[in-house]
Amino acid sequence: MAIILLGLLFHFIGSFSSASFYLPYRSVRLWSWENFWLLGGLFSWLIAPWLAIALTIPAFASILEAADSGTLGWTYFFGVLWGIGGLTFGLAMRYIGLSLGMSIIMGLTSALGALMPPLFNDLFGREDGLRLSQMLLSSGGQMVLLGVLGSLIGIVLCGVAGMRKEREVDLATKQSAVREFNMKKGIAVALVSGCLSACFSYGINAGKPLALAAVAHGANSLFMNNLTFAVIMLGGLTTNALWCLHLSLRRRSLGEFVNRNTPLLRNYLLCALGGLLWYLQFFFYGMGESRLHNPTSSWVLHMSFIILISNLWGVCLGEWRGTAPQTRRILLLGIVVIIAAIGMVGFGSAVH
Repeated sequence: MAIILLGLLFHFIGSFSSASFYLPYRSVRLWSWENFWLLGGLFSWLIAPWLAIALTIPAFASILEAADSGTLGWTYFFGVLWGIGGLTFGLAMRYIGLSLGMSIIMGLTSALGALMPPLFNDLFGREDGLRLSQMLLSSGGQMVLLGVLGSLIGIVLCGVAGMRKEREVDLATKQSAVREFNMKKGIAVALVSGCLSACFSYGINAGKPLALAAVAHGANSLFMNNLTFAVIMLGGLTTNALWCLHLSLRRRSLGEFVNRNTPLLRNYLLCALGGLLWYLQFFFYGMGESRLHNPTSSWVLHMSFIILISNLWGVCLGEWRGTAPQTRRILLLGIVVIIAAIGMVGFGSAVH
């Protein structure tokens, strides 16, 4: 029981980091979005993960040299797709805020992140993990699938609340909480982000041999996933860096990094903090998963904590100020349905 409680604590810390990472970016001043997203990404996708494996994974270079090219390739590939999810994640926060954006993205990510790794195992003949064909034939697996359906219903309810919000609240009020509020753009990019952000779960599944090799080389099981994370994040860095550099060059905004008319030190520190918080979600996620010993349950637990915490932040930041009580009730119902569905997925995974 103590180990399970420790796993829950690690997941809560990681989820708090995930739900809070965008807050420092909101305080960056006089920099374009692509520049603070790129700088924060360098900390979260390059500096922090490789520093973490240098401190926690003995002989990590030898593990990478000996790794199967297919393992590295698929892990990196899913990182590239996850990177697109992360890129659109940032855009969703710009357009619809933490509360609605996180609910939609994390609901989709939870559902697909729980469902797709078993499908991957079936398609590629992996015998060392849960398979979709087995889920369809068991009560626990069927519960997982019902939970996935429930998550989608909850996402629809959150979307309905968002549409009502757009009709009810004047633009000035919406922009006081979300500076670039745009419901149509926000919903669209949130749906893309939710689908592709789930690729992080697929990357963990594909990179499992790296985690096992890390333990075999003497790494503490608490940190066994750190090497897998670093490879996934290289893929994420590739996607985000290319896109952000493209925008910076097109808009000629790279000079902001040295423009003394902007609060340079403050902006650098805020980006570093945002990037570190983004990475810490995965660092503590890996520690939590290593103690719960159920990847699917860990994934959905992580998502449910994020939805709860991000909506608390959304309330604190006034993102739903000025909406009708009925609209807030629909949002609350959507969140409850998502969390209940996530719980169903986690319980079904444990039973299976």
